[in-house]
Amino acid sequence: MQYEDILYEVRNGAAWITINRPDKMNAFRGRTCDELIHAINKAGYDREIASIVLAGAGEKAFCTGGDQSAHEGQYDGRGTIGLPMEELHNAIRDVPKPVIARVQGYAIGGGNVICTLCDFTIASENAVFGQVGPKVGSVDPGFGTAFLARVVGEKKAREIWYLCRRYPAAQALAMGLVNTVVPHDQLDAEVQKWCDEILERSPTAIAIAKRSFNMDTAQQAGIAGMGMYALKLYYETEESREGVRAFQEKRKPEFRKYAK
Repeated sequence: MQYEDILYEVRNGAAWITINRPDKMNAFRGRTCDELIHAINKAGYDREIASIVLAGAGEKAFCTGGDQSAHEGQYDGRGTIGLPMEELHNAIRDVPKPVIARVQGYAIGGGNVICTLCDFTIASENAVFGQVGPKVGSVDPGFGTAFLARVVGEKKAREIWYLCRRYPAAQALAMGLVNTVVPHDQLDAEVQKWCDEILERSPTAIAIAKRSFNMDTAQQAGIAGMGMYALKLYYETEESREGVRAFQEKRKPEFRKYAK
């Protein structure tokens, strides 16, 4: 596959996969997701690779979820909702290598879900986490909700989704959403340090451990599959479309007048 939306680089046994759409705050479109899936699997089944780093280009954002400019009822790619989200999420979970989210700036919406799913999240002090779905007529009714509750607890997960607040890196660390927070100029060095430690560990033991961790929440893939079909139907309503319109017009949405 010829990559247009991502960068792929190998550094000392670690595959660095970077969403390269800084002008879009590293929001993903259908092609972005397809390239991420391809790159994750490419790295995951390369015996020379010990770990995978997911990153975002530029200084402003790790990833801000689905590109709203490509969202008119559906997105621009394949999959239930026009984005192969179930496949991307499962790639992160199923690949037999640790996946590390390297986070600077905003990790919002679908970007926040990616951070949740990664084995580790290492954040710059300037990182900001949060959800946005109910503000723009969307939601992640699978791993983004169910698995988040396992990571940060049921009460905090509901707060994150219902209120759509922003959480600076220190708060995200306290709630267990990230593993460590470092000064921004030390972010790459810290990520590489973790990658170097993983390189010294038994790859088979890590693969078994990852599979065993995943077994406890494997049923959530079924929840995600069903949830994406519900989301597809929701995207076809005026209530959801009002969220997209309001975002594009930079105004507050009026959801309640369309709710049925």
